[in-house]
Amino acid sequence: MSTLNLSKTERIDVRASSAVKQLLQEAARSCHKNVSEFLLDAGVTAANHALADRRHFVLNDEQWQAFQHALDRPVQAKPRLKKLLGEPGVLD
Repeated sequence: MSTLNLSKTERIDVRASSAVKQLLQEAARSCHKNVSEFLLDAGVTAANHALADRRHFVLNDEQWQAFQHALDRPVQAKPRLKKLLGEPGVLD
């Protein structure tokens, strides 16, 4: 999805170090874009990539049947997972 064809009505503010700003400016220049265009294009691409497997996936008939079967299967107890999730973590 190109950001160049979309109406721009919202503003996004980003803070960065001087080194990051210079890097972004250099990368934008190398693509013949301004920093806003560069960041929007890169951000939209990254967002679509991050969300792709959560929005749309294609299954053939056999895979669809297996998927439905897995969804309909009764919940199974997983004692090792329960124990793991009950233990303090790195951030605890």
